[in-house]
Amino acid sequence: MNHFEKDVQSKRNDLIDSGMGFVWSFGFFTLIFAIGVIIKLIAT
Repeated sequence: MNHFEKDVQSKRNDLIDSGMGFVWSFGFFTLIFAIGVIIKLIAT
């Protein structure tokens, strides 16, 4: 057995971490898109 499998740093489920990564990145790009749309609406 791999000795890294015995001494893990985090026992949390990886699904939670990957889900949070998706939510944060989706929210960030949605924010960037919304800022672009607002600037375009103001400029016209």
